[in-house]
Amino acid sequence: MILVLNTGSSSVKYRLFSHDLGTVAKGLVERIGEADGDAPDHESALRSIMSDLDLDGLDAVGHRVVHGGPDFSAATRLDDEVVAAIERLVPLAPLHNPPALAGIAVARKLLPGVPQVAVFDTAFHATIPPEGVTWAIDAELASRWQIRRYGFHGTSHAYVSRQTAALLSKRPDQVNVITLHLGNGASACAVEAGRSVATSMGMSPQGGLVMGTRSGDLDPTVVFHLHRVAGMPLDEIERSLTRGAGLLGLTGDNDVRTILRRRADGDEQATLAFDVYARRIREYVGAYAAVLGRVDAVTFTGGVGENSPAVRAAAVAGLTALGLTLDETRNAVGDPIISTDASPTAICVVPTDEEREIATQTRTALG
Repeated sequence: MILVLNTGSSSVKYRLFSHDLGTVAKGLVERIGEADGDAPDHESALRSIMSDLDLDGLDAVGHRVVHGGPDFSAATRLDDEVVAAIERLVPLAPLHNPPALAGIAVARKLLPGVPQVAVFDTAFHATIPPEGVTWAIDAELASRWQIRRYGFHGTSHAYVSRQTAALLSKRPDQVNVITLHLGNGASACAVEAGRSVATSMGMSPQGGLVMGTRSGDLDPTVVFHLHRVAGMPLDEIERSLTRGAGLLGLTGDNDVRTILRRRADGDEQATLAFDVYARRIREYVGAYAAVLGRVDAVTFTGGVGENSPAVRAAAVAGLTALGLTLDETRNAVGDPIISTDASPTAICVVPTDEEREIATQTRTALG
């Protein structure tokens, strides 16, 4: 059996898999450390999880770690050296890596004899060529401070691209896919023959598509302007662009369902936000079609991608020149393939399963 732990700053999501990767149990401990929360700290949360589960025969624990930096290109068995390396990456992911490290520390303490593996969100994107991860800034600065594109949502893009190939009755190495992971966080990925060759998120999960509370792509001069002219401290600018931007900044709501209802009622803010959101997706689809040269499928996943026909329709609107022709009826019901039979490029809807991908990669890492 494999236990998968996704440890956040105030929550732990867990899922226990059988040997054939069937789900044995799953759950979520929330509001850790809060007065009315499920647990006072991460150790208590993990002790509670493990007391509720039958872990007899547990083979491994797989941990989601958001940032693997430039050195981790695959899931890696945890030891003191690997943990120290993840700690050194905290400046690149100050909101994400510390909770993962807390979960790792507690799990290693409570299950000392069980192999444990770190599965990195960034690892799938290690195959992007140098010209796709290098920004045109001072090379010495970039090298010294590890400034480059890393990309995220790698477990989702890896899983969904393989499932898309299966849906088309092909092997992953026979298919070029643009995967669109659309949720409160959102990213696009160009997958060529099973390998990531481009992705929208950059050094952090801030760049790329418009998200629930994050701006996505932004001229860096905006930061300088807000600091120098508006007099905003850098910490306040960072909070604004990461927690108060995106759909929330444009409308006051970060739930796409609410924005769609407001749009249907003629709300101008919601209409503009939806148009900005959809246009950014189309821009990336077009760019990644140019990167790949041949696109066999564009696949939607994530909470929004899997459940919003309106977003899917808007994201491919006007892209018939790229071979994308939507079947409105199939899209409305959310069929696995929502393009017309005559569409040269398939348009697909594939539910993601990041926990299953973490379990799969954990098993692979342990041989």
